[in-house]
Amino acid sequence: MGRRSVAAHWENWSRTESASPTHVAHPEDEDALRTLVRQADGRRVRAVGGGHSFTGAAVTDGIQVHLDALADVQQVDVRPDGTAHVTVGAGIRLARLNAELGRRGLAMRNLGDIDKQSIAGAISTGTHGTGAGLGGLCTQVVGARLVTAAGEVLETSPTQHSELFEVARLGLGSVGLLAAVTLEVVPAFRLQAREEPWALDAVLEQLDGPDGLVEANDHFEFYWFPHTRGALTKRNNRVPDSVVEPLSRTRAWVDDELLSNGVFGLTNRFTTLVPAATPQVNRIATRALSARRYTAPSHEVFVSPRRVRFREMEYAVPREHLVDVLAAIDAWITASGTYVPFPVEVRFAAADDVWLSTAHGRATAYVAVHQYLRLPHVRYFDAVERIVAQVDGRPHWGKLHGLDATRLAELYPRFADVRRVRTSADPDGMFRNDYLDRVLATNE
Repeated sequence: MGRRSVAAHWENWSRTESASPTHVAHPEDEDALRTLVRQADGRRVRAVGGGHSFTGAAVTDGIQVHLDALADVQQVDVRPDGTAHVTVGAGIRLARLNAELGRRGLAMRNLGDIDKQSIAGAISTGTHGTGAGLGGLCTQVVGARLVTAAGEVLETSPTQHSELFEVARLGLGSVGLLAAVTLEVVPAFRLQAREEPWALDAVLEQLDGPDGLVEANDHFEFYWFPHTRGALTKRNNRVPDSVVEPLSRTRAWVDDELLSNGVFGLTNRFTTLVPAATPQVNRIATRALSARRYTAPSHEVFVSPRRVRFREMEYAVPREHLVDVLAAIDAWITASGTYVPFPVEVRFAAADDVWLSTAHGRATAYVAVHQYLRLPHVRYFDAVERIVAQVDGRPHWGKLHGLDATRLAELYPRFADVRRVRTSADPDGMFRNDYLDRVLATNE
């Protein structure tokens, strides 16, 4: 059946949310998960993955469900074109998923830069990577096995319970507990990573067009350092397996551990104590950036270690408004006197048709703002939220934002359908919590 404990305290990675559920369950298999739902006895039920959501998506005062035991590779169906449909337990963490796929000569076609999340949590909150021709993780989902509020196990897909599938693959766990997920994956591939410091103005001038940075690279993103006109660009492109340009262990440790985590953590602590030093620290950081190029299996390029704790808000804006949005953020930071030691991250995605995808129906640029854990973030995030509201920005479902169902209904053409499917699947609100009530509205 699985372990069950009582009244444990839980806190997410960013320490923005906490919970004291009455029970904590660790079902050992799918049957135990189904039994747990059937015996919930009126208590609310929420699954928790890696705790990397900055919002209250996983918070519950009822039964908190950990799916870590449901982490097996259940089925691999290789197709004639070399792609495959791979069914995995919903609790598998992305790091293990990438390793399991790699052993089978397979890979996710796109990933974000953190691999600590469970696959269920990652797709349910709209996790994405970057690439003008690619969608988020939810677009790679072709099936989802769901335990419903009635304790039934349903196979959902574009052809089975198709409307339920839409909300199961990106819906904050509002229609049931994911037991397994089927992903469409591709043959394993290598990426050449090119990381270079650029002037921000040069980046913005060369973003668009068929030969622009976004379109001409498989995966392009950049990091702008507030208080400066400097940026770090990342261009990741597929290369043949014969192209081998390894990054030395020493260089990898210096860049990814010493500088990106160790020194970066120290500079954030320093600027917390001496806020006025932030602009100078950021200018030094941009001057210290150095170019590097290497090749590696795709997931090793996509994923970066992140050990400095922070708060984050990310908005999806129409690509054509990106430059104006960044200019407005820059102007506000300068005028307000707010100090921001963390870079602003900008990524890109293709339009898709997933009901609650932040890229639904439009080519998208993602603007992510961060603030160090010990620094105040509310004023900065509120200002950015007002700026992106002018271009109908959509917030990442798993990151901090202030919108509610009334505004979100205006931003998503299929929002009413999501609410209808959710109400039908969970009429008594078993899977409700305060965050879902705010962003999707109650079932009442």
